[in-house]
Amino acid sequence: MMSNSTATKPGPLAGIKVLELGTLIAGPFCARMLAEFGAEVIKIEAPDGGDPLRHWRVLKDGTSLWWSVQARNKKSVTLNMKSEQAQKIARELALDADIIIENYRPGVLEKWQLGYDQLKIINPAVIMVRLSGYGQTGPMRDLPGFGAIGESMGGLRYVSGHPDRPPVRVGISIGDSVAALHGVIGAMMALRHRDVTGGRWNGKVGSDLIAGQGQMVDVALYESVFNLMESLVPEFDFAGVVRERTGGALPGIVPSNTYTTSEGENIVIAGNGDAIFHRLMLAIDRADLAHDVSLQRNDGRVPRTNEIDAAIQTWCDTQTIDTALACLRKADVPVGKIYSVRDMMSDTQFQARDMFEQHQFADGTPVKLPAISPKLSETPGQTLWLGPELGAHTDEVLVGLGYTDEQIQNLKEQHII
Repeated sequence: MMSNSTATKPGPLAGIKVLELGTLIAGPFCARMLAEFGAEVIKIEAPDGGDPLRHWRVLKDGTSLWWSVQARNKKSVTLNMKSEQAQKIARELALDADIIIENYRPGVLEKWQLGYDQLKIINPAVIMVRLSGYGQTGPMRDLPGFGAIGESMGGLRYVSGHPDRPPVRVGISIGDSVAALHGVIGAMMALRHRDVTGGRWNGKVGSDLIAGQGQMVDVALYESVFNLMESLVPEFDFAGVVRERTGGALPGIVPSNTYTTSEGENIVIAGNGDAIFHRLMLAIDRADLAHDVSLQRNDGRVPRTNEIDAAIQTWCDTQTIDTALACLRKADVPVGKIYSVRDMMSDTQFQARDMFEQHQFADGTPVKLPAISPKLSETPGQTLWLGPELGAHTDEVLVGLGYTDEQIQNLKEQHII
């Protein structure tokens, strides 16, 4: 897969080496963000098919379109990790890396002599980001944990959906993605600490070793979701409140809900600020509610949530999506249509912010990718190439480690790479 992107200035992570050991979503998404901002990311894949995500969802010529995004800017190296020789190569790459990202079940890397405690003996500056279902400790550490389980245990599923129906899931792998973002944040903090305590390992072992202090970043999927759960804990501990499902509404913050317009389209209206609520009620011709003294603050509005929502819905019943948006925006009320991807790709705000990148596959077929976020003014991220073919960079990376052409050929013949 190829890109039409023209290289600009180096990204903010230029010079940072990252080794990615993992598959699917959490670990690879974490590494993807580092690659987008200039880090050299070497992704280890099994020779017999590679990362399963290569074959998920909509495919082009047998390869997932998701792969073109999730693996952009990464170098694909094939290693049969069942082989001791492959484990040795991975160890060489790990000791040369600034950051190692892995999302295997706890204990797998230790079997391969790639565990954090094993590597830091040689390279005290090593940073390892470990993403797993339940973290590296605790009675559940060895259980398999996917994003869906993390969303459930972390509290998100319990509060998602309508009160009279079973919990629902968000339509994306939000648990994995939130964990990945925690991994990125942890990696950047650990990198900062390493650099202020001495910097990168010089590759030499001995009493005169000069290196900063590395560390392990232990990311549990359920804890990453739990970290988003706002005031859930103190509300229960202090007041015995268990937050329940409230459909499209934001619980305890009124009004903030999803409403339906006359043509059946959905619109989100957030009138929960005190001054905003006043403007919203005037805009929908409910001056009585706008001037009701008992509704001037949120704590007064909460007991009358159903009445307020009914008033807004009654007004929406008379409006098309366009007239509702125009009216409420004129009143300076936060409002938005619920976008499909079709809406996004035709929207002037998305276009003005350059939120789509035009690229092409190796055969010349054009394809758009989501642009890189966040936007940095001086060192923005960029797409240098789309997700690579399996093993596309194996020879290049091994040559960089000092392997000869003959040695590389032997590794291929032994099915190690």
